Formats: sequence, structure tokens, C-alpha cells
Amino acid sequence: MPFPTHRPRRLRANETIRSMVRETSLSPSDFIYPLFVKPGSGLKDEIGSMPGQYQLSIDMLPAEIDELKALGIPAVILFGLPSVKDEVGSEAYDEHGIVQEAIRAIKAHDPEFYVLTDVCMCEYTSHGHCGILDERGCVINDVTLELLAKEAVSHAEAGADMVAPSDMMDGRVAAIRSALDAEGFQDVPIMAYSAKYASGYYGPFRDAADSAPAFGDRRGYQMDPANSDEAMREVELDIEEGADIVMVKPALAYMDIIRRVKEEFELPTAAYNVSGEYSMVKAAAANDWIDEKRVVLETLVGFKRAGADLILTYHAKDAARWLKE
Repeated sequence: MPFPTHRPRRLRANETIRSMVRETSLSPSDFIYPLFVKPGSGLKDEIGSMPGQYQLSIDMLPAEIDELKALGIPAVILFGLPSVKDEVGSEAYDEHGIVQEAIRAIKAHDPEFYVLTDVCMCEYTSHGHCGILDERGCVINDVTLELLAKEAVSHAEAGADMVAPSDMMDGRVAAIRSALDAEGFQDVPIMAYSAKYASGYYGPFRDAADSAPAFGDRRGYQMDPANSDEAMREVELDIEEGADIVMVKPALAYMDIIRRVKEEFELPTAAYNVSGEYSMVKAAAANDWIDEKRVVLETLVGFKRAGADLILTYHAKDAARWLKE
């Protein structure tokens, strides 16, 4: 048999031609960087299970924003550690809550920097669940919606550019959209955690946000990792209720879901490269088992290739530096 005319290696011969025919591009502008904000001053406390990530006091945020801007990272998403927790998570929707004050501090420093906020109750409730509980310890869906809507409005009033409900309550996008519109925030978009799975990859985040459930788990409202058709139904419902961007969380074990969501709905799609995914790479790299730079960039490109338009990732700073090299 004659040798094939087509030789794929011709277009892999050197970096110039490889870059010219590259199908998927990755940029710092694709990234949203998560920040954990806590009470106090002068605090930058490293999170033990997430090397290189910190709980920051509000006065430390301006320097953080300047660093992100210099790296070309356009946005942050804020998570708050409240000064006080209670059964109804009251600081979540307090106009002077930790996230509300963090938004104001960032906007006072740089009004144009884009700020997203996580909208949920788990960081603020004494029991660590994502809503109000009944006498059996189950989250009451519809009562929780009222508080999530109040939380979202309080974030918008403080200056948030986008809100991101992560609670997985039924109907929360519609409730938040209605409340925002009623208060004159029609232009504030919603990025819905639409396909959020009950995952083992969240462990380090619960250290970072001090949000582990005091009892039980969240499988009653987060999705079964075995289900993909259900994810399509969840995403469709959120879109019908007014979501502007939909998210798949986690990302690494759910690239098939990212692909299905993007192909089926053709809406801007976010992937959350979660804490456990980050910490596994950091641990392996610390032991010289992997090349951290190669693995991180390969993984992030994989999310883009699967269909993600936006990537929430703790690797954002390192990845941005590597991409600029």
C-alpha cells in the first residue's frame, strides 16, 4: 500500500504552525476568580486545604483587585464568612453584611471592575444548609426563595454587577429575577448554578467558606452525579425563569454535561473548576508527581473545548501568568 498522502504531523512540526491551527483558545479574560471575605482588618489567612488561596479582610481587597486587573482577569465572585451565624442566615441579606460591604469596597476602589456574588444561605446559617429548615431538618423550598431574593437584591443595592444563585432551590431564578426587576435592577444578570451536583469535590471549599453542614448532607437538593438528562431539565427551567448564564459545577468530572448544555441551549455557559479539583493538582504538584503548569492549562483548555465560555477557577492567577509568558 502506498504511504498516505495526508500526514497530520505536518501541522505539528513547530510551535508557529501549531498555534496557527489551534482550535481552542484560552485567555485570562475567560476567568472569574473566587474570593473569600471575612471580618477583621489586615487579614490574609491561607486556607490549609487550598494552598495559595486566602480568606481576606475587606481592607485587603483593593490590592487583590489591582493584581487581578494587571493579570487581565476581569471579574471576581465573592463568598462571605459572616461575623455571626443564625438559623435563618440573616447576615446573607443584611445591607451591612460581609459581602455587601466587600462589594462597596471594591466598587469604591475600582467602579469598573466586574463583581459577581454567590447567592446562597449555607455560609450564613448555623446549621450549614442552603435554606430554612423545618422541624425534620429538611430545607423548606418556598420560604427559602423569599430570603434568596432578599439576598440578591441586597447585593445589587450594594453594587454587584451579577448575582449567582447556588442553592439549587426549585424556582429560585424566577424569584430572584422578579425581585430584582421590582427594585429597578432589570439590568443585573443572573448566572445560575443550574447543574450543581452533590459532589465529593467540594471538601476544601467548605473549609474555605466555613460552610460544612452541621448534620446530614445536601443530596436532597443538589443533583445525583449519575444523572445527565436531569441536568438538561434543570438548565432548561433556569433559562425559562430568566437565567442569563448557566453553570455546570463541578467541571472536571462533568465535561459531558458542559458539552450537552452548550450544544442544546447555545446560551453562555460557565464551568466551576471547584476546590477539590484545585487541591488535587496542588497536592500532586507539591510532590513532583505532575507538571502543574501543563496540567492546569490542559484542564482549563479542556473546559473551553467542552463548551465553557467562562471558567470560575482558583488557578486563575497562575494560569494568567503562564498564558502571558
